[in-house]
Parts: sequence; structure tokens; C-alpha cells
Amino acid sequence: MTAPAAVTDTRILVFARAPEPGAAKTRLIPLLGAGRAAALQRLLIDRALSTALAARVGPVELWCAPSAQHPQLAQCAARHGVGAASQCDGDLGARMLHAAVTALAITPHVIMIGADCPALTAADLQRVAAALASDFDAVLIPAEDGGYVLIALKWWDARLFDGIAWGSDSVMAATRERLDGLGWRWCELAPSWDVDRPADFARLAASGLIPDLEQALRAPQTS
Repeated sequence: MTAPAAVTDTRILVFARAPEPGAAKTRLIPLLGAGRAAALQRLLIDRALSTALAARVGPVELWCAPSAQHPQLAQCAARHGVGAASQCDGDLGARMLHAAVTALAITPHVIMIGADCPALTAADLQRVAAALASDFDAVLIPAEDGGYVLIALKWWDARLFDGIAWGSDSVMAATRERLDGLGWRWCELAPSWDVDRPADFARLAASGLIPDLEQALRAPQTS
């Protein structure tokens, strides 16, 4: 499915933490072990970048923690042929705000996603881009756990990101209140799910979204 030319001025930012054993997918380490949790993170980053590129709505960038110079993240960006940028210090809100400000200085619309929502599709991203290209100032895809898996913006405002209890089940509700307070025209698509906890991993394994998942987690990691 090819995106209309009218929405190709949308930049997609994929947020990802380096797939380092012990630092990636920490809530899944008791289930998978540190090495396999890191391997899962790498698979999810690859899937997120592939989905973003398949949407064909504009440039794709990998926003990296701890930095774009991290070898595995740099290799991942190069493998997919996308740009890479370093996330700033601070909580998730500070990092998202910095990325939004940076992107909106050079492009009319920005979509920000995490690397941990394998159910997100290229068609979802195209629908989001089309909504931004019409009358909406912001578009979100809620997460089933009370957060959100995507936020897309025409403008930035620090109030969308300051003082949010990131990681809690109140993130989406708080964001709705702030969008209403700003007086923006906004919409949300159907909720999706991300992979953070053991039940999420079981859901991913049953979904078939990543073929041969168990085998992929056992495979040696190469650049």
C-alpha cells in the first residue's frame, strides 16, 4: 500500500534502547534471561524500523539510548538505511519532547513510536499520517495497559510531556486531559499492545508476528 504524496512530509522516529544484556527488556529477564531478552529487543527494533519504512510516509530515524554511537544501534540503523540520533538525558517525557522539537524544526509532521509494539502495521502509520495531513493536530494509538504506543504531532508543547507518570496506567488519560486543555483537534486509533511483561511475550509468541521467534532468540547475534 503506497502512501499518498500529500503525507510524505511526515517523519517517523523510532525510540529504542540498545539491546545490551542486562539493560534491555529488564522485566522479561526473569523469564528469558538477559541474553535472550536483549535478542528480543534487537528483533523488535528491526521489526519497528521495517514497519516504519514500509509505511512510506517520509524519512525514518532511529532515536537511540544511550546514544547513536552505540555499536549495535549504529549497525541497526545502517542495516536499514535510516538516520540515527541520540536521545537526550531525562525521563521519557524529556526525551520525547527533545525529539519532537528537533523533528518539527525540519518537517511539518512527526510520528513517534517505541520499538516494542510489534502489532503496529504500516497501514496504521499511513492512517496516522493521513489524519495529521487533514485537520488533526495530534493523533495517538493507546496501549491496552493505559499508556500509548504512538503519538503524532503537528506542533509541540511541553505540557504534553512534563509531569506524566511514565510507565503507569494513567499516561493516556493524562495525555487526553492535556490535549483537551490545549484546545487541539486530536483523535486516537484503536488500542494496541506492547511487549514488556511475561504475558506480553506469551502473546507475541502466539501471534506469529515474528516468525520462528524461539529459534530467532537462540540464533547468534551478528551485525
